[in-house]
Amino acid sequence: MTNGRIGTAALGDGGPQVGVQGLGCMGMSFAYGPADADASRATLERALELGVTLYDTADTYGAGDNERFLAPFFKAHRDEVVIATKFALAIPPDDPTRRIIRNDPPYIRRCVEASLKRLDVDVIDLYYMHRRDVNVPIEETVGVMAELVREGKVKQLGLSEVTADELRAAHGVHPIAAVQSEWSLFSRDIEAKVVPAAHELGVTLVPYSPLGRGFLTGSFADADQDLTSDDFRRRMPRFTGDNAAANAALLDPIRTVAEAHDATLGQIALAWVHQQAAVHGPKVVPIPGTRRPSRVEENTTATHITLTEQELTLLDPIAARVAGPRYADMAFTSAGRE
Repeated sequence: MTNGRIGTAALGDGGPQVGVQGLGCMGMSFAYGPADADASRATLERALELGVTLYDTADTYGAGDNERFLAPFFKAHRDEVVIATKFALAIPPDDPTRRIIRNDPPYIRRCVEASLKRLDVDVIDLYYMHRRDVNVPIEETVGVMAELVREGKVKQLGLSEVTADELRAAHGVHPIAAVQSEWSLFSRDIEAKVVPAAHELGVTLVPYSPLGRGFLTGSFADADQDLTSDDFRRRMPRFTGDNAAANAALLDPIRTVAEAHDATLGQIALAWVHQQAAVHGPKVVPIPGTRRPSRVEENTTATHITLTEQELTLLDPIAARVAGPRYADMAFTSAGRE
């Protein structure tokens, strides 16, 4: 395995160069069971050594704890890193397990000020609308986000889980640098419309969960059996019961390709995502999450793997055979609006 630095890609049309693979930081504070803070800090440092410069968080991850955790690392490396955070998922005071989508202007302004304070920075490099509130015109939401750019609080704008039409409407108000959506061997719905729209507009695709929340690595086979009680994957339909058993069988072709490259399952899954830049045209910067330096080394090595046409053909049918939706409540995604 090589530990060489990764290449770069532009963030948006004419935007800054970032490492062609970013780092999803959510699990360092939230969602995937207990985390070791020292190991997570070592992971951040190792990622930067390997050329990872886009670090992804959100105000809702651990109710702000993730932004606070990352702040010292960002302060120590402010000129080397690109900080991405998000707003839109409000946490009701009476039920911290729930999320309410909000895109209204006063809420956005409160969120950006709170994130700036937690992150201990003067400006956020990439500010995402985490989810779309269909009751607020997207032009209004992006209009407020554009004001934040003019005020010097935000440098670039991003959207997450939007349709192609929503992306075009938003881009008409202010240039959108990045669209974040789930994209992996298990989740390919954005290829029909969102990916072509992003390519047309010069928007960078930032796939989240490119490793299928770890399932594509083979690290667990059934969330109920293999993961801790506080791991939110136990509430995701693809990873439990009959769905999990059916989906585990879909890893076999990935194993075949991995053996040919002397690689891990995760490396092949990531190499496939990276290769979609050549297949579909737009710039692609996936953000696999991890809390261990060794996993960052493994993941970044995937950027040096090129799959053959025959291997791509072998992997192509997987997504259509996946059992179960991405979330128990798909209303939190763009799927029903596209």
